[in-house]
Amino acid sequence: MEPMDIVGKSKEDASLPKATMTKIIKEMLPPDVRVARDAQDLLIECCVEFINLISSESNEVCNRVEKRTIAPEHVLKALEVLGFGEYIEEVYAAYEQHKIETMQDSLKGGKWSNGAEMTEEEAVAEQQRMFAEARARMNGGAVAPKQPDAEPSLES
Repeated sequence: MEPMDIVGKSKEDASLPKATMTKIIKEMLPPDVRVARDAQDLLIECCVEFINLISSESNEVCNRVEKRTIAPEHVLKALEVLGFGEYIEEVYAAYEQHKIETMQDSLKGGKWSNGAEMTEEEAVAEQQRMFAEARARMNGGAVAPKQPDAEPSLES
């Protein structure tokens, strides 16, 4: 029985994106080193198995402390239990960096922000303009051109 059959998932369901993994593999190696396709596939399978192993042990650690949600400290403990203690410091540093980047992204307005802040009135006006464009497209009409900013020019 395949390990993935135990949890009811097929191999395709529990894979990693090949393009992303290939990029990571190439970034870790000198530019003159080539990796055979079979070796890339094997590395990807090893990563999936490693994730399964860490996830399973993290779940067991979580259950031992009678929690229902796996937290970062459970993952770090799982690394220690499985004999990967030498990586804990580096993993924790990467986790802290991820938290900082995530916090910065949320402060910038997340994925919907274009970097420029809008007042509520500007946002409502932009929303209305976008609705009008969508209506025009649905009705087969021409799209209304974007209205120029209503702010007065400084060159007056």
